[in-house]
Amino acid sequence: MLKDFFVLSTNNLKRRKLRSWLTMIGIFIGIAAVVSLISLGQGLQDYINEEFEKLGRDKIIIQSKGMGPPGTAGPSLILTSKDLEVIENVRGVKWAVGFLIKQGPVKIKDESGIGFMIGTDPEELKLLNEIQSFGILEGRDLKKGDKYKVVLGNDHIYGDIWEKNVRVGDTIEVEGQEFKIVGVLKKIGNPIDDGSIYMPKEILREILGIGDEESQIMVKTAEGFEPEDVAEDIERRLRKFRGEKEDQETFNVQTSEQLLETFSNIFGVVQAVLIGIASISLLVGGIGIMNTMYTSVLERTKEIGIMKAIGAKNSHVLLLFLLESGLLGLVGGLIGVGIGIGLAKGAEYIAAQSLGVDLLRASMDPMIMLGALVFSFVIGSLSGIAPAYQASKLKPVDALRWG
Repeated sequence: MLKDFFVLSTNNLKRRKLRSWLTMIGIFIGIAAVVSLISLGQGLQDYINEEFEKLGRDKIIIQSKGMGPPGTAGPSLILTSKDLEVIENVRGVKWAVGFLIKQGPVKIKDESGIGFMIGTDPEELKLLNEIQSFGILEGRDLKKGDKYKVVLGNDHIYGDIWEKNVRVGDTIEVEGQEFKIVGVLKKIGNPIDDGSIYMPKEILREILGIGDEESQIMVKTAEGFEPEDVAEDIERRLRKFRGEKEDQETFNVQTSEQLLETFSNIFGVVQAVLIGIASISLLVGGIGIMNTMYTSVLERTKEIGIMKAIGAKNSHVLLLFLLESGLLGLVGGLIGVGIGIGLAKGAEYIAAQSLGVDLLRASMDPMIMLGALVFSFVIGSLSGIAPAYQASKLKPVDALRWG
């Protein structure tokens, strides 16, 4: 019997093609928006997880608190090389690397711009290369004894930062000081790293005229030590060294897992808000289905009377109309999933072509697709409950006299 109801419901929808398509617009627009947002959001989450896996759970990041990006802290909040020494002596610290991160005027071949400079010691840079997979594509890395030499991020040579061609061996001017380009990094995948200029830390301090500031310190914990425990020891030692009270620290100590958790929480809220906005289309689509089904009940009142006169029960009529509204939602969901996948893949392709990175990717999780279809069917069915109930309660005699 269920098969017969399904066939009858399908035929009823086919007879009203234009109305059925118009009714489904709200559903497939909503589903398309939700599927594409979830797919892109999950893809971004996967990318971030991969990056943190490369970083490793045994890493700890220390930087100034509450002053924006690294390198923007005020004089009273900055970390220094003395803080780095304190951290290096904490039990459980295998090594600690400090780097200086600053922005400033950059000029190359008569073109001017604002550059993102990262200063670190060549030996420390090797440690960072092992962690973050910074590899040299052309030329060489910085080495001990280099003075006015720099390594450029990939976008300086292979991106669109400069209009003119830039090559290894050219000269770049940073803060009025000329530097020779000795190498270029492989594509890393994010605009900051790929657009940075790497130089010896002491040289960056020299040209900027600053002291022993450290913008950020990265720590690798020794084997057998929990990063959370080491992070607590670092925080306690730094607090004592800097003469600061608990909960009033001017610095922040976080493990890589804590950083990932913080990002995930923030990203989850943003994604929920976006999906909530997109879901408004689903509400509109559900109202459209309800309106269509009410109209269908009015049009088919005599048909309902005939069905009841030949033995159809109230439950049969109820099931028939619920199935029709559910099919409207399901077909709208199928179209929406297809459009959503297309939008997500299109965004991924455009990002890859324009940015040359896989930061924005579409995650085609089958459970997302299945969930979207089930959800659209449920929305359709729920929207049809009131009209279906009204149809099931029609009396045969009154229905046959209709029209």
